[in-house]
Amino acid sequence: MPAQATPRTTPGRFTGVMQGYGDVSERNDDFYRDLPPFGRFDDFTDFAAYAPVPSDWVVISSDVVGSTKAIAAGRYKDVNMVGAASITAVLNACGDVDVPFIFGGDGGTLVVPASCRTAAENALRRLQARSATMFGLDLRAAAIPASALRAMGRDLRIRKYELSRRNYLAMFAGGGIERAEALLKQEDGADYRLAPDETASAPDLEGLSCRWEPLRPRNGRMLSLIVQATAEEPAIQTRTLANVLARITSILGHELPDSAPASAESMRFHWPPRGLQLEARATAGERPYWRRYLAVLTSSAIQWCCERFSWRAGEYDPAVYRHELRANTDYRKFDGTLRTVLDVTADQAAAIEASLETDWQAGRLLFGSHLAEQALMTCLVFNLAQSEHVHFIDGADGGFTAAATQLKARAGQTTDPTKAKEGASTT
Repeated sequence: MPAQATPRTTPGRFTGVMQGYGDVSERNDDFYRDLPPFGRFDDFTDFAAYAPVPSDWVVISSDVVGSTKAIAAGRYKDVNMVGAASITAVLNACGDVDVPFIFGGDGGTLVVPASCRTAAENALRRLQARSATMFGLDLRAAAIPASALRAMGRDLRIRKYELSRRNYLAMFAGGGIERAEALLKQEDGADYRLAPDETASAPDLEGLSCRWEPLRPRNGRMLSLIVQATAEEPAIQTRTLANVLARITSILGHELPDSAPASAESMRFHWPPRGLQLEARATAGERPYWRRYLAVLTSSAIQWCCERFSWRAGEYDPAVYRHELRANTDYRKFDGTLRTVLDVTADQAAAIEASLETDWQAGRLLFGSHLAEQALMTCLVFNLAQSEHVHFIDGADGGFTAAATQLKARAGQTTDPTKAKEGASTT
């Protein structure tokens, strides 16, 4: 059965404290938990509905150093695992506090309250120290207060998109996330970067797993796509991104969920899973690797039997879990940049790229895309009994990373510097 992270508490009810927003520095640890969710993805373009993140909350950002080279060497699954591990480590360190996060393929971004800052930073320092030995990849990380981002002229606003009951994805606006990701890599962000803690124990990565086979497209291709509106004005951004979604939907001939990568046809579970060693290595902690490997091997064998023969084992009901899993994937998200992975035909991919190319030439947006023959899924299970689990999707061969590299190249070709957003520098 899937490994589980520390059980998380039930989200609280919205108390009305967000109305009018008031002094955002006075929020408590329940800010994100109490944020009212929205349920229609296309509504992420309603930027007036985003709430300001409390000024004492902190953006925790990380990415794999040299991810492009690692992916070129065929190590895209390892890169995805480290990116997901950075999110898992911080969430486990923050315990019952609801923390917003977003997965970027080769890294992760979270926003934590001041009370969790030390624990979150220590978790990432520990992961940095172990990443080279566990995965053979270096991880860089930074912690930037929301107040510092605002002092730099970038806001940090958030909404909470409901995947299913108890499961949410954070959506960000205001330019703060793009600035934080740029500071992670640029020289002027040195004061915010975290150094590895070589003396600490391994981070807690319980709940992280990668047991499903790569997702095979029903339509022939998996298209990883990232899009940034170039305008600073929220109203123009809304029009640009809404038009992008409308044109993609028109080209597909149906709504985006019908092209979601995780489907009944694309999901396969083999034993032993290809990612078994990765999972065992990541979640071993201070235990001997072989002991953790045997535990994961046994657990995955039980899961395979459940999947193969439709058995139920404890809290694991394969039919229910597969249904929930498909609902709880992050194949579409927004953090100032629209990111999505879609199951498409070659003709649909070409039409989508041609449509975006027209908008780029007109200066309305920046975009990057990548086509692959499959997609990867990395899982984070909080509490199986309460159906709390989220699944990170990326195109194979480094889908988002490759698309970001392409977007960065387009930003470099932009003649008007006001059209090249700061977030375009992050890959």
